[in-house]
Amino acid sequence: QVQLVESGGGLVQPGGSLRLSCAASGFIFSLRGMGWYRQAPGRQREFVAAITSGWIANYADSVQGRFTISRDNAKNTVYLQMNSLKPEDTAVYYCNLIPPTGGYWGQGTQVTVSS
Repeated sequence: QVQLVESGGGLVQPGGSLRLSCAASGFIFSLRGMGWYRQAPGRQREFVAAITSGWIANYADSVQGRFTISRDNAKNTVYLQMNSLKPEDTAVYYCNLIPPTGGYWGQGTQVTVSS
């Protein structure tokens, strides 16, 4: 079955960087678009970034120019490089397919941006 396992979160100061990873299994990774989403306390889960099977990327306005999504089809892994982090980026980050599939949400990885 489909499994998505996120990692790489942590505590970072404002202006810092983190790189998130999502290891995927249970489907033909190279044929599917993948996305990153996040959920802050008290808020709904929101779209962050996506990359198609053809390597076309798009981003939420709030992260454009700061975050970069990429994928390694040989490793069945999608990445999110996050630079110039802000306190408002604090959230649990999840990966999923594009469009997201309800039954595939993993445990997420916590990102906390604080001084």
